[in-house]
Amino acid sequence: MDIKITTIPTPLGDMIAGAVDEGICLLEFHDRRMLPTQKERLMKHFEGELVESDHPHFGILEQELNEYFDKKRKAFNVPITYPGSPFQIKTWNSLLQIPYGSTRTYAQQSEILGDKKAIRAMAKANGDNRIAIIIPCHRVIGSDGSMVGYGGKVWRKKALLELEGAIVKQGELF
Repeated sequence: MDIKITTIPTPLGDMIAGAVDEGICLLEFHDRRMLPTQKERLMKHFEGELVESDHPHFGILEQELNEYFDKKRKAFNVPITYPGSPFQIKTWNSLLQIPYGSTRTYAQQSEILGDKKAIRAMAKANGDNRIAIIIPCHRVIGSDGSMVGYGGKVWRKKALLELEGAIVKQGELF
């Protein structure tokens, strides 16, 4: 099954979106270092190629991203599909439970997953998320409140958290 791809401009830079009939399967910033790897994984999973083309999900996605960046949307309704290992899917599902405007530490996330010693495995699965913003991996921070571990670049993570109100002033988190 071919994966339709397009570029969507955002205030934080262009994003590459991918869609199959089940939903959006890719939403990454164009300059993410892992983007080529993520594309390869999707082509292998869906046994198809990346094809620049329109898809009905893209219109919904672009509208919802615009509303998000305009502070008019806190949750996304566009369908998503995120193939991965059982642990990755469990991790990504837990990310979907972090409320808009909130943060969790990597330690808190690993406890939620049932193993507080699994911080590294959880952080790796978090980093393997290929649907930025919608699966809000940017809401996971260091135990000391630091902006660490965001493949879309740390300055974007900070900007997303500021947009959501999770950072109320320089360096202060909810």
